[in-house]
Amino acid sequence: MFEVGRVSAVRAAITRAQKWPGIAQPALWARTAGSSFVFGGVLVALITALTPTSFDHAVLQYANAAVAMSIGIAVLLTGRRVTLVQFHLLVVTAILQITLSVTFATGAAAVSFATLYVFVGCAAFFVAWPTAVLYLGLAMLCSTTALAVTGSVPWWTGLVTAATTAAVGVIILALGQVVAKAELDEVTGLPNRRGFERILSAEVSRASWEKTGPAVVLICVDARAAVQQAFGDRAADALMQQLTSTWLGVLGPGHVLARRSDGELALMLPATTEHDAFALTQRLRQEATREFSAGVSAWAAGESSTPVLERADAALRRAQSIGRNRTMLESSELPPLAVQLSDALAAEDIGVCYQPVMRLDDPDVVIGVEALLRWSPALGPDLNAGEVIRVAEDHDLIAALDQFVLRRACLDAGWVQGRFPGLPLMLSVNVSGLELVKQGYAARVVDTLRTTGWPADQLVLEVTETVLDVDRPSSINALHELRRHGIRVAIDDFGTGYSSLSRLHTLPTDLLKLDGSFVSSIISPSAPRLLQAVAGLADALHLPIVVEGVETARQAAVLRDMGFTMAQGYHFGRPQSREDVAESIRHQATTSGPALGG
Repeated sequence: MFEVGRVSAVRAAITRAQKWPGIAQPALWARTAGSSFVFGGVLVALITALTPTSFDHAVLQYANAAVAMSIGIAVLLTGRRVTLVQFHLLVVTAILQITLSVTFATGAAAVSFATLYVFVGCAAFFVAWPTAVLYLGLAMLCSTTALAVTGSVPWWTGLVTAATTAAVGVIILALGQVVAKAELDEVTGLPNRRGFERILSAEVSRASWEKTGPAVVLICVDARAAVQQAFGDRAADALMQQLTSTWLGVLGPGHVLARRSDGELALMLPATTEHDAFALTQRLRQEATREFSAGVSAWAAGESSTPVLERADAALRRAQSIGRNRTMLESSELPPLAVQLSDALAAEDIGVCYQPVMRLDDPDVVIGVEALLRWSPALGPDLNAGEVIRVAEDHDLIAALDQFVLRRACLDAGWVQGRFPGLPLMLSVNVSGLELVKQGYAARVVDTLRTTGWPADQLVLEVTETVLDVDRPSSINALHELRRHGIRVAIDDFGTGYSSLSRLHTLPTDLLKLDGSFVSSIISPSAPRLLQAVAGLADALHLPIVVEGVETARQAAVLRDMGFTMAQGYHFGRPQSREDVAESIRHQATTSGPALGG
């Protein structure tokens, strides 16, 4: 199957080479064609002026020269917009103009004009070999015929000029093929890193004259390294051949798929928005048999190809840092929603509410709060916290958002606790996986605690199972460092991810936040068996559990009878302001409680 895939990939690569020749760049072929037209026109006009007796119709030669120079100047001025089809037309036009000048000249002048057919051989550098053969064949036919028609030179003179044109064309074609092969990946037949960057540069040059530019997708095939380690290089190469063959059948005309390194692919999408490129990666994901991480960005007017590649690479690294099989967007421009979020952060116009965490054996006692983000854009629909976080992650605002929420929560919790000195209130704050893996994250958290005065042993940072499932040393090391400073770590939404239960005792974890979907299964006074199993597991591992999503007194009673000690949900209180939290504590039966998880 892999061999069939390789053949298909090679065939597809050949087909794409016909549409987008390996060496062809609009700016380069335009400069070459334009200069040839101008030089040829000047040469015809000069020879006509020096040897007027060699022509029966000198005016015709001058007119032909003027047309050639005009075409050349126009191509040089607008060359970046010259398409491949137009380049073909220019070559045919040049052959016809040279033939016209040769036909209406005599003797040495006719032979001199025939040497201009060599320019057609130069065009072979920019096209695939079948097209180059057509160019050279037409030039040889016209050269031989035109010189024979003049009758002023021996018939075999045309054979000499035709053979010379063919020889030059073949040499240039061979050189072009050598250069093209240097830009191809031997395994997949796709452009390599060098070829992709040149093709992208060419597309950016073209886009400089258009309204829309290219989008770039960088893809890392997550499984390749594991396949190579387990089965060797041939199996890893076969995986890449199969994957690229599948994707070549999905991509449209003009789309360029390349292999930048062993496990990394690149995709150039002409005249495509970043959001359309993002959508295409989802389609590729549906067709793929292996998971992959992807980074997307689009070219912005006025920039070279380097910035768009850097943004796409940054997006790819972000996707890899927060989990497998993710696509991240690094936008060249902030969309209106992200602009509003950025402005709100700058103005500190982001809300933070607090949902009480209660003791199940004494539901009137608030022992902690979870900080919850609240923000409604002035323009557009309301967003929940998850949607706001996704906007921040997609547009490189998550660091500022995380820092703002943590600082505000510490200050607000300090304000509440200042009114109840004997209350060891626990503060829980969610952590973005993108921030957790960044160098120095733990130090930034500790610095925030220092500047706000909030005790480290009263802070709980919540991370999702997905973040921990990535099992990256950077994230695990950050959690260990946080715990060394006395900060507790909780696994949020426990039970909804893919973490192995056998890893719980090895992860840097102090407590679990049980997802509310478990609580919704309580529809009778009896306890669901799954909840009983979770309670037993936590007890065996000595991990306290906070049950989320408790909405009724019945649910609270069942959980209490099962041995769960802490819970939060609408039954105990909705997310509220710090003033409302203080008011709730004021009406408690007692003014202090044990530390969360104690």
